[in-house]
Amino acid sequence: MQQVDVTPRVWNSLLALRAGDEPPCLSGWSEGEKSAVALYRPLACRAQGPVTVAQIGQSLDARIATVTGDARDVSGPDGLAHLHRMRALVDGVVIGVRTALHDRPRMTVRLCDGTDPARIVIDPQGRLPDEAPLLQTPDVRRIVVQAVDRPRPKGVEVIRLHRRDGGLDPDDILSALRAAGLGTIMIEGGGTTIARFVEAGMLTRLHVAVAPLLIGGGQASLTLPNPVSRLSEALRPETCVFSLGSDVLFDCDMRR
Repeated sequence: MQQVDVTPRVWNSLLALRAGDEPPCLSGWSEGEKSAVALYRPLACRAQGPVTVAQIGQSLDARIATVTGDARDVSGPDGLAHLHRMRALVDGVVIGVRTALHDRPRMTVRLCDGTDPARIVIDPQGRLPDEAPLLQTPDVRRIVVQAVDRPRPKGVEVIRLHRRDGGLDPDDILSALRAAGLGTIMIEGGGTTIARFVEAGMLTRLHVAVAPLLIGGGQASLTLPNPVSRLSEALRPETCVFSLGSDVLFDCDMRR
């Protein structure tokens, strides 16, 4: 397992890489610093082309919320810092409307230096109220992907897509977001939304951060809409394991 050490020079180099600078020279850097660059470089380097990464934090027993729906603090402090670093490195963050309504996430960068990404909500039926907090910040791009003809407040971008099989197709969503100028995109939640992108084969990478707690029940982490019946059919991505400190991260390469 690789220990991640995000020192100031590591983070400044990653932000510079995101802005278009050359990759950092790692001569004289510690192994932890090199591991940090290896972990975050695929998100920071725009020269490698579009990237779609999903991030999910879960307990040891693969739960993301309790039986009452409490999902706050599933990840430890280092897992949360990792999430905020990912937000700072991507162009836009995608959540489903149920996550937007229930968790009311801020989708901002607060635990590290960096700028807030575009906020994107998948809302097929137009359920998200115009007064939702994540639609209120005018200095950040706000995008609602919907299937209905519903106007949104001034400054909120609307992407209208047609339904397929009762929902919005992940491929259609990503194509529309790329056309809107968003190259590196993170699917942050919830578990159902991430699972749909996994099953559709639309992810470049999947980050699963495991925190050392047992919840005992509640919402499961990733449940695919069409699970396999035989283990020989299961997805087996090439995976690197990193210690973030309070959490253990599985960085899965989903391109194969």
